[in-house]
Amino acid sequence: MSGIYIHIPFCKQACHYCDFHFSTSMKKKDEMVLAIAKELQMRKKEFQNDPEFSGVETIYFGGGTPSVLTTEEIEFLIAEVYNHYRVVENPEITLEANPDDLSSERIVELSKSRINRLSIGIQSFFEDDLVMMNRAHNSAEAQKCLAEATKYFDNISLDLIYGIPGMSNEKWKQNIETALSFGIPHISSYALTVEPKTALNKLIQTGKIAKPNDESAQEHFSILVETLEANDFIHYELSNFGKANYFSKNNSAYWLGKKYLGIGPSAHSYDGIFRSWNISNNSLYLKSIQEDILPNEIEVLSTADRYNEYVMTGLRTIWGVSLDRIETEFGSEYLEYLQKQAQKYLDDDLLSIDNNILKPTPKGKFLTDGIASDLFFINLE
Repeated sequence: MSGIYIHIPFCKQACHYCDFHFSTSMKKKDEMVLAIAKELQMRKKEFQNDPEFSGVETIYFGGGTPSVLTTEEIEFLIAEVYNHYRVVENPEITLEANPDDLSSERIVELSKSRINRLSIGIQSFFEDDLVMMNRAHNSAEAQKCLAEATKYFDNISLDLIYGIPGMSNEKWKQNIETALSFGIPHISSYALTVEPKTALNKLIQTGKIAKPNDESAQEHFSILVETLEANDFIHYELSNFGKANYFSKNNSAYWLGKKYLGIGPSAHSYDGIFRSWNISNNSLYLKSIQEDILPNEIEVLSTADRYNEYVMTGLRTIWGVSLDRIETEFGSEYLEYLQKQAQKYLDDDLLSIDNNILKPTPKGKFLTDGIASDLFFINLE
């Protein structure tokens, strides 16, 4: 077992680009904490019956905005994990947090808890970007929280968004340089994407905000990779950069196909054969848990599903896609199909094969997801 993901479905306000499951009403927060604790208890046998389970290696609080919970509530949920599961000696325990929740006092509180890694949603150090995205914090709060957090936490990640309409290359470079100035050992960076049911999509459709430009996003991505690699960051996953020994253990486990348990509304779980996901509705989740019913759906992954997931995650990481593993785990038919589909990308220098590992070239990195989708097996089972 790799880890436990705990989804906290609350936010102070809705960011314009976000399509994750959350509520801006905190009325049911206390009930939700107790329900999440109960789901942890209800599902403990899933690991006890797994002969490969050697202990929980990571606990990750995501959302939503997990930092809206009090430190006491966070510690209570961590204690519930320890009460019902075997946990390795030094697990990675991450809290996603927003700058407006990280006052100096709160950071000190968290440093005394079992949380040993912070993932801070900065997104941008510029006020106009934060207003456009409807973030709850301002630029001053972003910089102040990082200055304080680095005094108490060694393992910190921050998020930055590129491809924002109107953002110049110079402005993007300033964002990266500001992040680097705090000595942060891990940076996650994503292109601004327009999801169908978001406020951002509506603002673009009504002409209030310009549509993100793919060419600008690709330029920003190239600047990001070049700048971070020049500062000793390892580009270990398409959107993630870490210094040596600071890769996210939680996220790396997802990409390497390890098993994980997702707790809370909308959370997903994976055990290598089955994938399940909880209902994305707070009220229905609470009602179901109170009635001792797990509110999830389960899907049996076909060979093609597992192949597709491995290709997608493998191409996004420095570990690539092992052609030997493709043949051993999925069979010669899949290997032949992959080689046939990949040939045009090999010819165009977008993919390369070294030591029987298929990877994107520097030229192909930005196009990884599109390339991966073209390598998928479709409707073979």
